Amino acid sequence: MISILILFINALSQLLVLLIIISIILSFFMDPYHPIRRAIDGVVDPMLAPIRRVVPLVGMLDFSPLVLIILIQVLSNILIRILGTLR
Repeated sequence: MISILILFINALSQLLVLLIIISIILSFFMDPYHPIRRAIDGVVDPMLAPIRRVVPLVGMLDFSPLVLIILIQVLSNILIRILGTLR
């Protein structure tokens, strides 16, 4: 049971990181009102909004997606290690 939960957390974190990367790439090429981009941004933007309030822009660069990816990786690793000790 715990191993299934560990696999789920790992898959979810990888999916979120992939969606963030896709959102970054699509922001360069796709219209913001395109249905695919709106769907992906609907998942990613609520997670990025609190980080964007804290992390300032550096010139024209927005580092909030990078911060979010790091946070997702750290949290998933912590959860997986905690669940791993419960086996």
